[in-house]
Amino acid sequence: MLSRVGETLYWVSRYIERAENVARLINVNNLLMMDLPKGVCTGWEPLIDIIGVRKAYSENHTDFTEQKALRYLLVGSDNSSSILNSITSARESARTIRDVIPRDVWEEINSLYYYVKDNQKEGITKRGRFDYLKKIIDSAHQIFGALDATINHDQGYVFIRFGSIIERADMTSRILDIRSATLITNEEEVKPFDNIQWISLLRSLSAYQMYRQEMGVRVQRADVIEFVMHSKVFPRSILFCMNELKALVLPLPNSTEIIKSIDDAIVELENKDVRVLKNGLLHDFIDEIQIDLAGIHNGLAETYFLKQAEQ
Repeated sequence: MLSRVGETLYWVSRYIERAENVARLINVNNLLMMDLPKGVCTGWEPLIDIIGVRKAYSENHTDFTEQKALRYLLVGSDNSSSILNSITSARESARTIRDVIPRDVWEEINSLYYYVKDNQKEGITKRGRFDYLKKIIDSAHQIFGALDATINHDQGYVFIRFGSIIERADMTSRILDIRSATLITNEEEVKPFDNIQWISLLRSLSAYQMYRQEMGVRVQRADVIEFVMHSKVFPRSILFCMNELKALVLPLPNSTEIIKSIDDAIVELENKDVRVLKNGLLHDFIDEIQIDLAGIHNGLAETYFLKQAEQ
């Protein structure tokens, strides 16, 4: 397979996964704001931090009002991680390899692009926001489902899966980092809505139902962190993603160094008692995980892609 094609497949899946993650984050934040008592609100600022665009956002905005933050996250032209820019990048990349991907997949990506572009006002309004975001999430699932069912499971498929999973692991770490740091808590007395916020964190990862199956009905801090970081069966947990990345890269040639990087990250993660990590220590450990993920990406890029990896 040409390096250009492998790299393009990798980024198409990352962009679509990113758009789906941002759409789900916004939807869950809406639900959280409705569930919290009147006068108590986490606001929209944490979402800007989760996406990692606070510095760029602050260059053109002085506050984090709902309208400004939503527009930036949904269709912000100056936000490379906005849903519109992510889908646009996925479409432009997919257009260059239309002879490689199934026609149905290309048509779905193209249709999603025009839907996001033509209906962006619906996403800003409270009345149309849920349906707008649900369409994006459903389309992303349909694209990945169609790829899984209709494309050859060869080296190209490996790059598709690798891109989506490394993006997923990165987003899981960001959500856990920011959401756990911005929880509204009372040191003297656990407030009733503390539980609501941990449930919201799980829902941000579509993990609530699977958490209850794996960990029990009760939602509490240590169990949530353990599940999100160490579950070997939930597909959005960091450890599951790491194991999946290793399984994907094993058949590729010249993958020894990448496998070593992944193995080191897995050992570091498995040996850490994440249940006892408080905010500062949890943040530091998640930083290490994100550095590991960046190193895995760079190793992949340096070994198989044409462009030099970003540092």
